[in-house]
Order: sequence, then C-alpha cells, then structure tokens
Amino acid sequence: MAASAGSPGSWSENILEYFLRNNQITTEDGAEITWYHAANHKAQMNEALKSTAHMIEADVLLPSDGAEHSQPIMAHPPETNSDNTLQEWLTEVTKSNKGIKLDFKSLAAVEPSMMLLEDMKRRLKRPVWINADILPGPNGNSKVIDAKPFLDTVTSFFLDVTFSLGWTTGWHPEKVNEGYSWTMVKEMEYICNELSQPVTFPVRAALVRQSCSQLLWLLKKSNRYSLTIWTGRNDSYSIEDLLYIRDHFDKNQVFYDILEPQNHEFKQAIGIKVNL
Repeated sequence: MAASAGSPGSWSENILEYFLRNNQITTEDGAEITWYHAANHKAQMNEALKSTAHMIEADVLLPSDGAEHSQPIMAHPPETNSDNTLQEWLTEVTKSNKGIKLDFKSLAAVEPSMMLLEDMKRRLKRPVWINADILPGPNGNSKVIDAKPFLDTVTSFFLDVTFSLGWTTGWHPEKVNEGYSWTMVKEMEYICNELSQPVTFPVRAALVRQSCSQLLWLLKKSNRYSLTIWTGRNDSYSIEDLLYIRDHFDKNQVFYDILEPQNHEFKQAIGIKVNL
C-alpha cells in the first residue's frame, strides 16, 4: 500500500504522486526519484537546480558566530559557515518545481527555520521533507536531536509536512556492523505512531539487508511510512544488497538516495533509464 499523503501541492503530498502529476516520472516506483545531496553552498545549490534531480537535500544549522538572532545557514558539520542562508536558498528553490528535504543537525536551528518556511508557504506548492536523526542507531555515536521538542516545534508551525526521521549510524570496514535492532524499530514506531503526517525512515544501505525483518515490520505498521535508502561515501555494500531490498519491499514504499557509481549500476540493473 502506498504511503498516505496530503492533497496535490501540499507539503505532505507523496513525492511519487507529485512527480507523476508533473510528468517527471512514469510509474509509482521510488527508484525513479533522483536526488541531489548536500546542495548547501550556492555553487552546489545552482548545480542542483540545473540538474535532473527531483529532490534537493540540504543541511540547515545556525552559524558559529553565536549571534543571538543568527539566520539559519546551509552547511553540514563540521562546517559552521556558508555563503548561503536558508532564506536565500528557499528563494532560489521556489523558482523550480523540485521537492525539498531539509536536514537539521541541531534543535536550535529548527524554530527560526520554520519561521522562514512559514513566510514562503504560499510559494512552496510541493513536497517538503523535514529530516533529523532522533534516535541512536546501529554503530552510531553522533548526537541525536531530541525527538519531542523537534516534532513539537515543527508541528506547531505545520501539520502538513513530511517527516524524515532517522537513527544515528556508523559503518566500520574492519568490524562486524550491527543492523537495525527490534528495540530501535519499536522505539521509532512508538514515536511515529502518535503522528498524523507521512514519515520516511532514512536507513543506511549497508545495514538494511540484515535488518529486513525489523524494517518490514515497521513499514507494515502504517501506510504513512516509507524508507529512504542512503549511503555513506566509504560504505561497502553491493548492487545485490540493493536488489534484495527491491525484491522484499513494495516499490512505492522505498526511495534510493545513493551515490555514484552504484546509483547508475542499480538503475541499469532494474531497467530504469538514468539521465546523465
């Protein structure tokens, strides 16, 4: 069953329905959606806007200068400065028809960012995903964003949004890498069960195959749920791992935000044309 979604043009509209409606994809298949990752600095943002990517992902934080009324900027830690503010970024992206995914690494940046989004609401008739890692996950040691204040802040501004809620993870080439445990998926379901919005769970490609039972269980809990498969730059995983995911999950419930050259090889293996 496809994830439930908001009305056409709403922030919680299923991205498959949105891009089908705009004739940018041909079937309800999450593998058809293409991504541009870390479109933070102006050069990357402009490249993303010119690209064939359907969804643009960028990272939001407050600058390191510590000013009391700092404007949110587009940067990924350890960077703490940028040539691009969230306001400038949104102004440019609204000129396109691309979907948006904003990734938050700190709670402090959420409220001022929601205020800026609120100002842009009428100009953003497209899916908007709000992302944060809210639970500790396999091999992870990064700091999580506290789920309750994060969710409360976003929903106090917008009930109509798509959440992307993940776990902190790590991957180590010389070690046995644990997958997503039953405790991890049950804790996530406990949090998301209270929400009314669509939720996608970003999961690390190298850890999914060994966690299929847990993730299948999680997706079956609600037709609002989906997975977004992502990859670390140095992760070791195979095209067979991606095909295994493809065979075991509904095609309209899994998106693939993966790096090259694996993205190209995967699309070729499943017969989806890649625009270069």
